[in-house]
Amino acid sequence: MDSANLFKAASRVIPGGVNSPVRAFRGVGGEPFFVASAEGARITDVDGRSYLDFVGSWGPLILGHAARPVVEAVTAAVSRGTSYGAPTPGEVDLAEMITAAYPSMEMVRLVSSGTEATMSAIRVARGATGRDVLLKFDGCYHGHADSLLVKAGSGGATFGIPDSAGVPEGLARLTVTASFNDIAGVGAIFEARGREIAAVIVEPVAGNMGVVPPAPGFLESLRQLCTRHGAVLIFDEVITGFRVAFGGAQAMYGVRPDLTCLGKIIGGGLPVGAYGGRRDLMSRVAPLGAVYQAGTLSGNPLAVAAGLATLRALREGDVYRRLDTRGAELERGLIAAAGKAGIPFTVNRVGSMLTGFFTDAFVTDYATAKRSDTARYARFFHAMLARGVFLAPSQFEAAFVSLAHRDADIAAAAEAAAQSMAAAR
Repeated sequence: MDSANLFKAASRVIPGGVNSPVRAFRGVGGEPFFVASAEGARITDVDGRSYLDFVGSWGPLILGHAARPVVEAVTAAVSRGTSYGAPTPGEVDLAEMITAAYPSMEMVRLVSSGTEATMSAIRVARGATGRDVLLKFDGCYHGHADSLLVKAGSGGATFGIPDSAGVPEGLARLTVTASFNDIAGVGAIFEARGREIAAVIVEPVAGNMGVVPPAPGFLESLRQLCTRHGAVLIFDEVITGFRVAFGGAQAMYGVRPDLTCLGKIIGGGLPVGAYGGRRDLMSRVAPLGAVYQAGTLSGNPLAVAAGLATLRALREGDVYRRLDTRGAELERGLIAAAGKAGIPFTVNRVGSMLTGFFTDAFVTDYATAKRSDTARYARFFHAMLARGVFLAPSQFEAAFVSLAHRDADIAAAAEAAAQSMAAAR
């Protein structure tokens, strides 16, 4: 069937016709295409259209689609079995590679998703501190666990309110929200609630309000506040981990969290996640301690094989310099296209992840991100799609450059942007 008929069929049996909300194109209008295959930097739909892909499964495909090392590793692994419910040597190899790359992660536990990783890290923090309150930031997404689906209350130091049906108000009130990059606001919350706060969870580079880098000193100040008040600092590096640097954002910015959550790239495109940190904290996790967390498919051999192949490739040569160079080229192309069209536009980029916001203001937090012209982004998105370039179907997401993107691909995307900006006016 073609994409239109597949979407009709899916809508009868899957909520909204999709298995994750952003895929429904609600942020840009229209209906999604259905994928038939992908290779390298391109994705092909069931209608036979090919696109340059800058979504990359939302970040993990840093080697590109169907990268040979990953395909070979998974093929070999699946021939030995798909799941055992028992330990495998690959789990040890992956854990050792992660802990070597992230000195803050003295011990690590593999899970099956980023949501599991963040949910588990928060449980460890609460178990270790004996406190209940979590501090998170507006616009930062850490998965769909109840404690994390919370929006800001009426004031900077108030408890949150549910951001989803099905989240108990009492549970949401255990989460406090602050503005990203507003360290004064965070300090005020700690002054008011410091003895109650178990943990601060943050994307060190925000990726779910669009890309928003930390202001100078922001992460360092979070580290200091958590240390002073006895709270656990959790870095959610599900997107940035192994993406912005081999040691993630914490290596890039030189700030050491107590716990770190990983996902995406460590599975090479297969479902996986991990959380880890200080040995004394992780020693509280069952079976060593009283913080219970388990998963039948944790450390799945296929995901582990894909992750090992990906991380080994990322250790080679000048990978991150090449990714940064291509990200910068795409940034320049987008800015030039908007400038030629006379459209207000700003780009935030950290390495190979970037977002172009349709606004002439600096985007430093969720409030400034929301001032972007989302209707204009929707027109731009569809114009780019018509020209064979697939971007995130939302203004508030990131574009990802992979090692499979060549100079010609970046140039083609820039040319498509030059033509599409006119359609976005």
